[in-house]
Amino acid sequence: MQRSSSDVLLVVPANNTTMEPELTALCPVISGLAVARVSLPPEGVTPDTLDDYTRTTLAAIEPFAGGRPRLVVYGCTAAGFLAGPEANARLTGEMQRRTGAPVVATASAMIDVLRHEGVTETAVVTPYLEPVNDGLRAYLAAEDIAVEVLGGCECRTTEELGRVTQDDVLEMALATVTPRSKALFIACSQLPTMGILDELRERLGVPVWSSISATAWASARRLGEPEEAVSPPG
Repeated sequence: MQRSSSDVLLVVPANNTTMEPELTALCPVISGLAVARVSLPPEGVTPDTLDDYTRTTLAAIEPFAGGRPRLVVYGCTAAGFLAGPEANARLTGEMQRRTGAPVVATASAMIDVLRHEGVTETAVVTPYLEPVNDGLRAYLAAEDIAVEVLGGCECRTTEELGRVTQDDVLEMALATVTPRSKALFIACSQLPTMGILDELRERLGVPVWSSISATAWASARRLGEPEEAVSPPG
């Protein structure tokens, strides 16, 4: 792939087909997007593959480093939360050093937007297996956010993950939330959510965010979008 002069560099797993179109739609302040795709094994990012994925991530951004983007978006939710807050911060710091641009990490954006909403407990939907879900619970707990209930589908391969539709996500979300749920977060930047977020907010009456919408919100703020323009609908 050629070196980019785009204003945002998106760094995602090679199998990801959702984040690029949804991010640019949800964050129209992005005027140009280059994509660095990070190779990964069929089982995806897991505690066992995390170290290799991190090294491959740094290699994947090298061809783009000279393009001087305004912002780098590190879009793999699981890689960020499995690393933990400190290691995730070290990696994004290294990405910033290599590209000269600030970095928005999806895992960090998840925390930031939930705090912005005043959320201390949330329902969560994921496509992950239990060891990865355990990492997500631990990451949120380290930031004083409790997981009230967690549901979803357990995709064992990236191929399975790629077959999950927006209607599937809607069904999982409605099956997961409870009458006492104070918020809902849909984790994983491969899951398509853009067309269902408003419906879920209206039906549930609580804040509803996804990995991609949280990243779009954080990216818009970092790129100077007015606060009122990046707040969730009603």
